[in-house]
Amino acid sequence: MTRGPKLDQTLRLALEGYAWLPNLRRRIGDNVVRTTLFGGPAVGLCGPEAARFVYDERHVRRHGALPKPVLSTLFGKGAVHTLDGEAHRVRKAMFTGLMTPDGTEAGAGVAAGVARLGEHVGEAWDAAVPGWRGRGGLTVFADVPAVITAAVCRWAGVPLAGEEVGPMATALMALVDGFATAGPRHWRARRARGRIEARFADLIDSVRDGRLAAPAGSAVRTVAEHRDADGRPLDRAVAAVELLNVVRPTVAVTWFVMFAGHTLHRWPEHRAMLAGGDGERATAFAQEVRRFYPFAPFVGGRAARDLTFRNEPIPSGAMVLLDVYGQNHDPSLWHDPYAFRPDRFVGRPIGEFDLIPQGGGDPRAGHRCPGEAITLATLTALAGRLARLDHRVPEQDLRIPLHRIPARVTSGFRLSLR
Repeated sequence: MTRGPKLDQTLRLALEGYAWLPNLRRRIGDNVVRTTLFGGPAVGLCGPEAARFVYDERHVRRHGALPKPVLSTLFGKGAVHTLDGEAHRVRKAMFTGLMTPDGTEAGAGVAAGVARLGEHVGEAWDAAVPGWRGRGGLTVFADVPAVITAAVCRWAGVPLAGEEVGPMATALMALVDGFATAGPRHWRARRARGRIEARFADLIDSVRDGRLAAPAGSAVRTVAEHRDADGRPLDRAVAAVELLNVVRPTVAVTWFVMFAGHTLHRWPEHRAMLAGGDGERATAFAQEVRRFYPFAPFVGGRAARDLTFRNEPIPSGAMVLLDVYGQNHDPSLWHDPYAFRPDRFVGRPIGEFDLIPQGGGDPRAGHRCPGEAITLATLTALAGRLARLDHRVPEQDLRIPLHRIPARVTSGFRLSLR
């Protein structure tokens, strides 16, 4: 029987961050570890088989499983992430209709929409470069959020005046930066969520009563008109939460853009390929950034009933954690996993439960993030522009401490422009 430490691991998680679950599995010598977290039983799992198990709704439920601090910052009360079964499938279809190409005629329209967002992001970056050059440079973590915010709000149909872009970008970044801490970052995130949700609820009202003519197919109109599994429109507060769950994750791509810059500084041999516009290799580069760098440490929920995984009992209600960071660096899946090698994604089909930086499974049906296509479109658009930008990297702190969740380059990654 696989066992883990008897003492509650909450403090150790706070101290070790991304390394906590991989370290725990390494000490035990197994991909299945039983322990205690947040005062209750928890089971840590890793690997494609484990990912398939965790993303099976018969095994793991999300309803009531997300900690309140995460709901009050990252996802929001009543969000799709908290639903299961038919309620989840109907709500999720609203997101996949906006974000996930599926090969059908409608999917082609979605693909065009995702490409349009990539174009908006590129245009916003190009418009920002002269200002950055005029002041001598930029800090990716501080300056790129405004670029993505302007683009995604334009794409989503969220009216945003020029002077509002900066404050909105700061608030959106706070939501992501504060979800995994109990300190000041967390309280900034909660205050930011309150302000944005109030604004988005008013926006939904404006669309519904005809004061705002939102474009057909836009996220604003789609959310305002959506009907849930019970046939009813979303409550205005929940609609605001879900509109925010379209916009906020897109701005979070800032983390990956920062990591892309970090990559190009450490391994400049990739710069010419990205600058040259090779689409397949640019996508492979983006995939490797998502695999290599830390973003989500783990995902999970609660056991829906008494379960067994690889002959290990999992009691009903226990927390079930899938080690995302550990799986993305598992040598049995990725040869030389701590080397940055985009070629591993060229000409290789990747299983739904292999690469899991944003979850596993089919995004159209399960709990995998439906916005991966948007993440890739945004990241490839900006990584290519970053590679073509004439810049140097001044002396700064380029460490990425793994105890901080979400991890970031300590300096925010500063660039001097020539």
